[in-house]
Amino acid sequence: MLEPAYQADVVVVGAGVAGLSAAHRLISAGVTTAVLEAAPYVGGRMSTEKVDGFRLDRIGQLLSTSYPELELSPGLDALVLRPFAPGVLLHSDGRRHRAGAPARGGSARSALHAVRALASAPRSSAAPAVRARALGPAALPRARTGALPRPRAGAPLGSAVDQARLGSALTRFAATPVERLLARPELPAARALAARGLPARTVDGFLRPLLATLLCDPDLTTSSRCADLALRTFASGRLCLPEGGAEVVPELLAATLPPGTVHTGVRVTAVSTTSVTTAEHGEIRCRAVLVATDARAAAELLPGLRVPDFHPVTVVHHTTDDPPATGGYLLLDSDRGGPVAHTAVVSRVDPARAPAGRALVSSTVLGPCPAEVDTAVRIHLSRLYGTSTARWETLAVHHTAEAVPAMRPPHDLRRPVRLLAGLYVCGDHRDTSTVQGALHSAHRASTAILSDLAANRPMHHADPSPATPRAAA
Repeated sequence: MLEPAYQADVVVVGAGVAGLSAAHRLISAGVTTAVLEAAPYVGGRMSTEKVDGFRLDRIGQLLSTSYPELELSPGLDALVLRPFAPGVLLHSDGRRHRAGAPARGGSARSALHAVRALASAPRSSAAPAVRARALGPAALPRARTGALPRPRAGAPLGSAVDQARLGSALTRFAATPVERLLARPELPAARALAARGLPARTVDGFLRPLLATLLCDPDLTTSSRCADLALRTFASGRLCLPEGGAEVVPELLAATLPPGTVHTGVRVTAVSTTSVTTAEHGEIRCRAVLVATDARAAAELLPGLRVPDFHPVTVVHHTTDDPPATGGYLLLDSDRGGPVAHTAVVSRVDPARAPAGRALVSSTVLGPCPAEVDTAVRIHLSRLYGTSTARWETLAVHHTAEAVPAMRPPHDLRRPVRLLAGLYVCGDHRDTSTVQGALHSAHRASTAILSDLAANRPMHHADPSPATPRAAA
């Protein structure tokens, strides 16, 4: 435990992926760093419940093999990703259709951010495991797909010509520089889709449910620039899960920090540019403070910091010994005929999430949680998978009211991380509302801290409750 007189160059408040990643960068630069976390565990919203051998994510974050920060962040060398089958499955009019998969023999450019397979899955039903560090030009192996219907006229993608136009559009997204996407006019994503030059059937049957899944925003009120970045991520990589559950990412970051860096069960009640005040250990003096909590907790410590709206997410986990035959695909509902936005037999993607002989089906509901959510989800899943769910066992229902910060226009993708010399903030609410955004904001914040410390700028000697940062920060 910390002593009242403990000192460090930097105190990081919050042991989520942003705070832990920033601590890695600071320590690598020779800056003594202490990470304080109020909860008894690290990870924040990236948590995983363990029930009878199952690993159940509370929010069910989808990662992508094209997230550059997964490869750039120190401490994630051993992170193993389990990719979904290429593209997604769309349920429409009682049928399932493959969509969004890269064409065979794709160009090197479209495969630039794919990762090379390093290990075989322990079960034949799973896609090969890949490591986040192994970025390279080799495309991922194609997963076993089973007897699934091919897209055809009448499917959500429309005619063969419409499908070709969609494939061309996704290829362009994968090759478009980020700077060009960010220079486009900013609108709500739902309005911007109409200007994409694609048939209404393709937009409504594929792009809307896909973006709702990627952004956790069923109404697509998100900034069109953020939506374009999400489509670029989808088009240039593969959706995936961290092997063993979402909690593996923060746990890897914490485990690879020097012993004694992370202190859980320590509640920070006030911050200044030169100290933090804790409920358990009084004042801890330092040269700089980085607040790396969620947006609401950050605003309590930093008066004037803007608190965004949030998208609620509910994840319902079921198990069965007779899983539906959908391969390792993410299944979306083009018809929007029930509460489930997307679902998957995640134990086919990551066998570590379920004990032998059992399948784990995880389904995500976006927006307000409906009444009798498990019953409503079971009915919907029965239609999506084309099988009875009456004997499926419910393992958990996780509802998170403030799961994902909203990114409505106008949205600044690079909100300030330096509030004052000596006082900084990072998290997914300062960047994009993704794991990639959280890690990138940590990169920006740690860079600002190191620059200020190197310049030896005079620090503000503020009271434990700092002066109000810029009102719109």
